[in-house]
This record gives sequence, structure tokens and C-alpha cells, in this order.
Amino acid sequence: MRYKLTFVVGLALGYVVGTRAGRERYEQMKKSAKDFAQNPAVRNATESAAQTGRQAAGKALHVVGEKLPHSVTDRVHALRERGRGNGKVDDENWGTSNT
Repeated sequence: MRYKLTFVVGLALGYVVGTRAGRERYEQMKKSAKDFAQNPAVRNATESAAQTGRQAAGKALHVVGEKLPHSVTDRVHALRERGRGNGKVDDENWGTSNT
């Protein structure tokens, strides 16, 4: 519920700022956001956070997998393989992006 409320507040704030600022200000903010996202330091921090998240997810999957019955873990592995489309399990690149 908290995330929905945050999203709605952000959406409303963006609408108000956008309508008051006009198109020029919108383009300026868009360029600033793009420049920020393409900053090498920001990209490195983002990739580092993503890598940490992937490692934590892998560890959590392992811990949870040990505590669940085999029928459940077999079903999870089957769904992961089906989602990949090639039938191979590649835990090393699980959750990686192309960015």
C-alpha cells in the first residue's frame, strides 16, 4: 500500500510540476535526468547494486530451496527453465541485464 501511495503522490507531483513549468522546463529536466543516468559513477553504482541484489537473490533461493519439499523446488526449476526458452539452467547469469 505504501508503494502505491508513493507512486500516486509522485504522479500527481509530476503532473503539477509539468503543467506549471511548461515544455521547455520539461525538456530541461528530461536532459538532466538522462545525463545523470549516463554518468559513469551512477552507472557503476547501479550495476554494483544490481550485482549485490542478484547475489542476495541467489543465496535466498538456495536457503529457501533447502527448506521446501522437493516437489516445490522441482516446479520452480522447471518454471525457470521454461522462462529461458533454451532448457538450460545458467545460475551465473540469472537476473542480469543488457545495460
